Amino acid sequence: MVNTLSLYKPLLHGLLKLAGMNRRVVEIESGTAINFWVPSDETTSKKKPAVVFLHGFGSDGILTWQFQVFALANKYAVYVPDFLFYGDSITDKSERSPAFQAECMAKGLWKLGVEKCTLVGLSYGGMVGFKMAEMYPNLVDSMVITCSVMALTESITRDGLQRIGCPSWPQYLIPETVEGVKTLLDVAFYKLPWIPNFIYKDILEDMYSDHRKERHELLEDLIVKDKNFTAPHFTQRIHLLWGGDDIIFDKTEARNLIEYVHSSIDSSIYLAFEKHLLHFT
Repeated sequence: MVNTLSLYKPLLHGLLKLAGMNRRVVEIESGTAINFWVPSDETTSKKKPAVVFLHGFGSDGILTWQFQVFALANKYAVYVPDFLFYGDSITDKSERSPAFQAECMAKGLWKLGVEKCTLVGLSYGGMVGFKMAEMYPNLVDSMVITCSVMALTESITRDGLQRIGCPSWPQYLIPETVEGVKTLLDVAFYKLPWIPNFIYKDILEDMYSDHRKERHELLEDLIVKDKNFTAPHFTQRIHLLWGGDDIIFDKTEARNLIEYVHSSIDSSIYLAFEKHLLHFT
């Protein structure tokens, strides 16, 4: 039986091209390349504000942000990268930190001619987005962060895993079984609709069979000891958009994040809670 996602992706890619988007693989350095969806018309795109969408841990860039791309590609220069070990983004380096992901994203954007942008980051993408804003303030003009934290500390990890009832992030985020995929989506979505069992199987085969070892390493490098975390200084405008029923990073984490960002006196921050946001980590 043909995998449903393998059928859907070519259709999606064709629709994206009709919407003025093209796929490009950008070599960051020897052995490291990042897959991007970028505006087809480079000349026109330079006249539009650049918006960069950073995906979560559960899926690649364009599957996560496809609807936002269709909604915004006409008005904005939209860029959708895949993080390392997602899609066709790859490295032969041993580095797995959010800082290395941020470095690769920034270098890729510069090679595409992006000098200043708004970042939109979901969960893991928000963590990498915060790191990009810290490391490259001249590139990141503003941020929209949804269902994320500044850093995945030990205490945030403990509380989040307790709320979702999983012993570790890899068990939740890198499922090995159809039941694991069901758990991931049930936690991530608000009122997940009924999905036939073969779809869960197709998701498992298509999205969670490659780069399992490397993704485990990404998660290992993501967790920060509480005593080692210090909130950096931000100058960007930051808008926080949160799922009102999010149990991975709940409202308490959202309010804690506001306190951290407020310690950066040059930032402006806004928070909105929405009922129906998904959290596809």
